[in-house]
Amino acid sequence: MLSTPSLEAKKVQPNMKIGRVLVVEDEDLIRETIALTLSEEGYEVLTAVDGRSALEIIQTTIGKGNALPRSFPSAAQESAKLDLIILDLMLPYVNGLDLCRLVRREGNSIPILMLSAKGTETDRVVGLEVGADDYLTKPFGMRELVARCRALLRRHQQFQSSTQAPTLKFQDITVFPQECRVTVRGEEVNFSPKEFKLLELFMSHTKRVWSREQLLERIWGPDFIGDSKTVDVHIRWLREKLEIDPSNPEYLVTVRGFGYRFG
Repeated sequence: MLSTPSLEAKKVQPNMKIGRVLVVEDEDLIRETIALTLSEEGYEVLTAVDGRSALEIIQTTIGKGNALPRSFPSAAQESAKLDLIILDLMLPYVNGLDLCRLVRREGNSIPILMLSAKGTETDRVVGLEVGADDYLTKPFGMRELVARCRALLRRHQQFQSSTQAPTLKFQDITVFPQECRVTVRGEEVNFSPKEFKLLELFMSHTKRVWSREQLLERIWGPDFIGDSKTVDVHIRWLREKLEIDPSNPEYLVTVRGFGYRFG
């Protein structure tokens, strides 16, 4: 029979939580010591005593699209997510290496700190190669564990911020580049791929004047076979979706003799 995963965090400072950590460790003393230490540092802590219990928790906290294989028990998605997994190598039912493989196979980049009594170079290399971000050999000090957790979270947050395209906003128009989505005056509006790329370019460089030739090269590419009227047609379509009065545009204006400007 599966053991029930503990979802109750030890809340020492409930208003100062700095991350949500899953501790997967079958040794009670180690698991409870890590959980208490991290809770006192301001982390929200979930615990699991074996690999199957950990899978259940991961399935309820990993966002839609990153769920683990359907052969494992499923649960309703929670709004909260995991920020870090501390994972023992030797676990009942599903060991740490296999659990790490499953998480990475689904494309999830959550930081994983692997714990093990095996400290040989080969063991560390295997753990890192299956997807762990760091490896800590038992016995270890709690100060070092906390420091490694902070470093992993810091690197992960920096990576996410560097790869996440910023939202573009101008007055009542908002472009979400990663979602290929646009809202105009609070309403979502559909754009063709070329229209979306044009709008994204304009909103990334407000006030800049673009000639038809420059727009053709940036959006259609240098090998495009056609004339500049293609740009004019797409500009008209954009205005119909953006402007209250397309005949008197406020956002996408014509700069006579030069081209077009946004804003």
